[in-house]
Amino acid sequence: MDKVQHYVLFPNHDNGMRLHRELKAEGVRAVIAPTPRSASKCCGISLLIKKDDIETVKRCIEEHGIEILDIVEIKRDIDPNRDKYC
Repeated sequence: MDKVQHYVLFPNHDNGMRLHRELKAEGVRAVIAPTPRSASKCCGISLLIKKDDIETVKRCIEEHGIEILDIVEIKRDIDPNRDKYC
């Protein structure tokens, strides 16, 4: 089964930090992460959120008037053999 991750994309880092602060105040876990290049080449940060929290995140965005580009789902791209040389 392929795992997917959900990212909130922003036009600038200020909006990302603001949403992170608002979500933290509401008790919603969001991790500041580098924006996957397959998702956007715009802002360097995104928020990694759980699928179950998407509706709460959308409500928070609307309530606080935070500008985002999109919420995207990306296949998890983790290579367990990365950086193994033997």
